[in-house]
Amino acid sequence: MDDQTTACHSETHGHSGHGSNPFTTSAKATLHCLTGCVIGEVAGLIIAMALGLGVWPTIILATSLAYLSGFTLGLLPVMRDHGKNFMQALKLIWLGEVISIGVMEIAMNATDYYMGGMTAGSLLASQFWIAMMVAIPTGFVAAWPVNWWLLSRDLKACH
Repeated sequence: MDDQTTACHSETHGHSGHGSNPFTTSAKATLHCLTGCVIGEVAGLIIAMALGLGVWPTIILATSLAYLSGFTLGLLPVMRDHGKNFMQALKLIWLGEVISIGVMEIAMNATDYYMGGMTAGSLLASQFWIAMMVAIPTGFVAAWPVNWWLLSRDLKACH
C-alpha cells in the first residue's frame, strides 16, 4: 500500500491515533464523490434541456458527465498531492469511483425522473429544482454505505 492508501486504511478501520471515525471518513469520501457527480449531473441536465433531449439521452448525458467530472475530481488530488501520474492515479481510484458514482447516479437519476425534474422543460421550473434538491441527498444516502464498505475493504482510495 502507498502512503495515501495506508492513511485511508487507518482512518477507515479506526486505527488512526487521531480518533478518526470510519463513518466520518466514508461520509467525507461520499461528499467528495457527490461534488463531482452533481457538477456533471446538473451540466448534463442543463444541456439536455437546452437541446430538448428525451429521458434516456438525458440520463446517458448526465451520467457520462457525472463520471467525467467525478473522475477528474478524484484523479487531480491524487496526481497533485501524491506525485502520481495519470495512469498510476487511475489505477488507484478507478474501481471505487466506478462503483460509487454508479450507485449515486442510479439514485439521483431515478429520483430526478420520478419527481419530474428531467421533464420539467426549463431551468426556471420549480419542479426541476425541487427534484434536484431531493436527488442530491438521495444520491449521498445511497452511496454512503457503499463508500464505507469500499473503504473498509481497501477497494476505494481516499483523495
